[in-house]
Amino acid sequence: MTESSRPPSDDSRSVDYETHAVDVLIVGAGAAGARTAIQLVDRGVDPADILVVGKRRHGDAHTTWARGGINGALGTHDPEDGWAVHAADTLNEGHHLNDPAKVEAVTRRMPGLLRELDAWGMPFSRTDEGDIDQRYFGAQSFRRTAFAGDHTGESLLETLVERAQSLSIPYRENVFVSKLLTDEGRIVGAAATDLDTGDFLLFEADTVVLAAGGYTSLYRRHSSRDDENTGDGPALAYDAGARLMDMEFVQFHPTGMVGARYGDEWDGRLVTEAVRGEGGHLYNAQGDRFMERYSPDQMELDARDVVARAIDAELAAGRGTEYGGVYLDISHRDPAFIRERLPRMDERFADLGVDLATEPVEVAPTAHYGMGGVVVDDDGETDIEGLYAVGETMAGVHGANRLGGNSLAETIAYGQVAGDAIAARLAEGNDADADATLHTAARRHFADLATLAGSDGSTPPETLLDDLREILWDHAGIHRDEAGLVAGLDALTALRGRAIDLDVGDRTSRSFEFALNLQFGLLVAEAVLRSAHERTESRGAHHRPDYPDTDPDWRRNVVVERGTLGAMALSTTPVDEPSAAVRDALDAGYELDYHQLE
Repeated sequence: MTESSRPPSDDSRSVDYETHAVDVLIVGAGAAGARTAIQLVDRGVDPADILVVGKRRHGDAHTTWARGGINGALGTHDPEDGWAVHAADTLNEGHHLNDPAKVEAVTRRMPGLLRELDAWGMPFSRTDEGDIDQRYFGAQSFRRTAFAGDHTGESLLETLVERAQSLSIPYRENVFVSKLLTDEGRIVGAAATDLDTGDFLLFEADTVVLAAGGYTSLYRRHSSRDDENTGDGPALAYDAGARLMDMEFVQFHPTGMVGARYGDEWDGRLVTEAVRGEGGHLYNAQGDRFMERYSPDQMELDARDVVARAIDAELAAGRGTEYGGVYLDISHRDPAFIRERLPRMDERFADLGVDLATEPVEVAPTAHYGMGGVVVDDDGETDIEGLYAVGETMAGVHGANRLGGNSLAETIAYGQVAGDAIAARLAEGNDADADATLHTAARRHFADLATLAGSDGSTPPETLLDDLREILWDHAGIHRDEAGLVAGLDALTALRGRAIDLDVGDRTSRSFEFALNLQFGLLVAEAVLRSAHERTESRGAHHRPDYPDTDPDWRRNVVVERGTLGAMALSTTPVDEPSAAVRDALDAGYELDYHQLE
């Protein structure tokens, strides 16, 4: 990586910025970004030609919040499991809107990738025989969710960071990438701000990987930190000219903490699916184990959308707790078992004065995962040459609803896929020179950011972000309908009008970061609302009471792109068919019988 100062400019608004030249810029330092970087080095790319940048301190990515496990058909307990059955479960959970080739790319690779992580030192929980242990997760036919207690994401990221550091892969923290720069349909770099110093940074790169997470913290109740998962990846890609897909499909995890009981700072925080995977029961305020009415065969381990809607129905019927939730109870399990298998949950609730081993906790649905994202090909490359997207930023693997344990699987599987493709691309060489275009676009963007910083308007951007979250929660939440979606789009237009009068601090302030988050969020929220309005059926996580049935003619993906006049343009595209091996697994009809856990 090389550095230089800003070239001369006659732009009266021009500001100083640093220029860094690198072959591959990876935006996002969670599992997907780290695994991509590792694969590049494993394929012979010089670490000095790679740079990973993250918005937070190194090792503090959102991956650490994924607790329950990571899927791979190891067959530790159920030898009849296999990658094709894993793929079939993924397609069934996605209501067959998934891209079968991408599903197969993940499920085929995962057994080997889990063993690779084990060899790298990931502290998986073990069976008595010393094998990687696996637990049940919702809507999976067999026990295929490998785990490290209930801190799997944290342990995964620590393992990947240690591996990356051992390979001397460069990393820069507290960097906010706000624009991708292109020239004639190919990526040439990215513009960013150092959040510690306020310095503007221009990265010259002919390959950029977006590994920047999803968009569910744009909802009022969500399982993310407020300043993460604000749609950075999809917004950056769309602005650069790439397409988005499946943006209407937002997964509401059934068990988020109820802030009215535990405090606002805990509202929506995830109570991992592992609590139900280890045998936890759900009860309403009347003491009824209500999943018997909604899913008598799979009970609490039915698909996340099914369980979330069941809880929502109980609350709507007035059978919720005084705090607006239902009870999740695992007290029938042995206390030592709970502390071994669910240590982080046990510690969290103990700090709040609740003993998980003797009393229930209160939960309600929370926005957890965006199945939508950037359209990519089988290698992870977008419509923009040299621009890739991996992890939650990409679309295609999950369809209409994500199988629990598949998010971490996608990050490392597609990190490997994209790493292979990029290494091959670099080996071919690239003689293109877009220096003039790059710097012209960068200067314009940095001048706009300088104007934004220190804006003396009437409204803090954080206030508008909160209002945006209310719009999506109210109009594109667990239930959507025509009137609500139209009202949501109208409210979004009004919010945009208020966003021209912001009160923003300098470039090291939180308000500056919130202002950038707001710009991303407004774009992504519009894509969610318009896509949900377009899909006139109910499927997976997308539930429309005005169109309650799943329509076979709607087995199509909704695609969002920038129209010729700048407005969003929507279209649909058909879904491919799975391979013969996966079709055979689908026809076999494997399914979890919850009662084998009793």
